[in-house]
Amino acid sequence: TKTTCAVGDEATLLATATAGASNIVRVGEATSRESLHTAIRQACAAAGITPQQVQGTCIGGAGAARPELARVVRETIAQLLPAPIVVVGDMEIALEAVFAFGPGVVVNAGTGSFAYGRDRQGRTLRAGGWGFAIGDEGSAHWIGRSVIAALLRATDRDAKTAESRLAESLLQTWQLNSLLDLARRANSIPPPNFAALFPATISSEDRIAQDTLKAAGKELAELAATVIGRLFPGEQVHVPAGITGGVFRHSEVVRESF
Repeated sequence: TKTTCAVGDEATLLATATAGASNIVRVGEATSRESLHTAIRQACAAAGITPQQVQGTCIGGAGAARPELARVVRETIAQLLPAPIVVVGDMEIALEAVFAFGPGVVVNAGTGSFAYGRDRQGRTLRAGGWGFAIGDEGSAHWIGRSVIAALLRATDRDAKTAESRLAESLLQTWQLNSLLDLARRANSIPPPNFAALFPATISSEDRIAQDTLKAAGKELAELAATVIGRLFPGEQVHVPAGITGGVFRHSEVVRESF
């Protein structure tokens, strides 16, 4: 949903800049190129350098490690920056940011989600991250979809639920007038932006919203447990874990449940 570019020298972070989405699978090559170029230009300008002064570049993006996508991303970046350009997945940069070269598991919960770990021998393993339609448990997309489902089920049991503040907040977010409209939008093709409902969910004290956030934390913990269990089978060890992403950052309920 966003692209952040950081510029640094050997010792210091000089500047950062954030632009729009750049996941080629989600937004296409043209939008991806615009976001990447905008982030690079703005970050370089803020750092007081030109793109041609950059000595090396690493791109860590959702799904970017796939060879066919990595090639497109590399070619896009090469239009602005000199070689060498390394393209890896967002899982790899998250793990390096938290643990450098040591063992551990990092769990990301933003628009999507995944867990990614490394053992003491350097072996790596991922769990989750299968995409919004069939996975991304505990992500902002999953939370938005789940809170609608729970709200509609609760309305079946008690019609007064349709008048709750949570229902009102969700309708306002998508600019709708009724729960019937909400159900129609949720089932539309292409799918709507379920992640946009995350702010309304975390700001609600409604039990449905709180239970959904707790469930998200448990789903994310399951991803971490899966990676730990496979990377450290049968070992009684304390495995360091790190968390990253907007869902963890903005929801204390999710963090505590996790």
